[in-house]
Amino acid sequence: MRESFFTRLERRCREAGSLLCVGLDPRPDGPDGLRTAREVLERNRRVIEATTPFAACYKPNIAFYEAYGFPGLEALRQTLAAIPEEIPVVLDAKRNDIGQTATAYARALFDGWGVEAVTLNPYLGRESLAPFLSYPGRGLFLLCRTSNPESGDLQGLLLAGGRPLYLEVAREVLSWSSEPDRIALVVGATDTGALARVRSEQPQAWILCPGIGAQGGDLEAALRAGRREDGLGLLTVVGRDIYQAAEPGDRAREYRDRIRKPAAGPAEASRPRSAPAPAVQQVRAQVGKLRLLESVLDHGCLRFGAFRLKSGAVSPHYLDLRRIVSSPALLEAVASAYADMLGPLRFDRIAAVPVAALPIAAVVSLKLGVPLVYPRLVDKGHGSGNRIEGEYHRGERVVLLDDVISSAQSKLEAIEVLEAEGLEVADLVVLVDRESGGREEVERRGVRFKALARISELLALAQKRGQGQTRPQALSEIRA
Repeated sequence: MRESFFTRLERRCREAGSLLCVGLDPRPDGPDGLRTAREVLERNRRVIEATTPFAACYKPNIAFYEAYGFPGLEALRQTLAAIPEEIPVVLDAKRNDIGQTATAYARALFDGWGVEAVTLNPYLGRESLAPFLSYPGRGLFLLCRTSNPESGDLQGLLLAGGRPLYLEVAREVLSWSSEPDRIALVVGATDTGALARVRSEQPQAWILCPGIGAQGGDLEAALRAGRREDGLGLLTVVGRDIYQAAEPGDRAREYRDRIRKPAAGPAEASRPRSAPAPAVQQVRAQVGKLRLLESVLDHGCLRFGAFRLKSGAVSPHYLDLRRIVSSPALLEAVASAYADMLGPLRFDRIAAVPVAALPIAAVVSLKLGVPLVYPRLVDKGHGSGNRIEGEYHRGERVVLLDDVISSAQSKLEAIEVLEAEGLEVADLVVLVDRESGGREEVERRGVRFKALARISELLALAQKRGQGQTRPQALSEIRA
């Protein structure tokens, strides 16, 4: 009986200590200037020879070879022959149809090219995959949440109950084979929130994860969001960043070593990663953050004067993020920022600290298709007497959301209620850290912390815009 593709893949990942899938995608108009099929074959052989020690898998995209005509197809044939026998190959074809056309595609890919695994589009339904499933042991990677910027136009559509379409596709297609280890998913690294959601709902599935490097996907974020509990289950695809490198072997080794790096512990995970995201992605994130903070100021969420806080302390400024709910546009932008911060995290449900975080968390829940619960910080003396509102199951992991953190008193109370009911609180995410010691209190409790911004950043921006105090008020002035 033919050995399963995924059995071979898992063995190779363990032997190489790698989850790196090297894309072999020649571009006639690219900076490498591969003008002929002969040049393509020479480049491919050099890349394969240099990256073999570090690659778990190779993925040539058939379209780039067809672009060279019949000589390009011959280059693909010889490229496949040049890949060592012990390294699995996924032919990126995304081809299928219905009836006899699907049968012809399956025959072409599996009999003609002799490959063990292919990428396919499942949106034509189960019938379109039947001819491919008739080949025992072959691997099928089905498009779920692709890496292109506009993939959300359809794949992100919300179904009844607020679930995005891609999650329902993942659930459905993984049931289409009675054989285990036949069907896997394609989920891009450019949307780590979607990647985390798919992994949360499909903890055992293999995922092909393109979009790392040139498309802006971050390797470390993808690993945190998509790797299985056993450390496998995720093929991180790197194409141009390795293929077009002057020394592809050195670049592949760098990626392999980053994959091998141990996952961050609670203290480390709350700090910036040592390996930054690609420059373009960083710039976009900073611009988006600045615009959001400016909008928070525009809506009067930061006021200056003398204000007594819940903790009893007196402050020369007051951050009132409850005003966010009165602006649908700002509320949506804030929820999107939370969704981005939640992307790399692993959780089953969102928990909101009442009351300020509840409307924000509700929008985040709708965006991610993740169930929402909230703890009661004051015992409910009537009705059901629930300590937690919403449906949940003991042993589930929740991420706790609030708008701002000062002393952390309400967060610690919420964590105590949630954990008393059998839920695991691994992370706390807020919009603004008032830098009043709350973060340290939460981390001492063993909960990881993440904030979009610090109050000092917001104050500096306000001063730059000519808002608020130009100098700190004396304590006597504040108390007056």
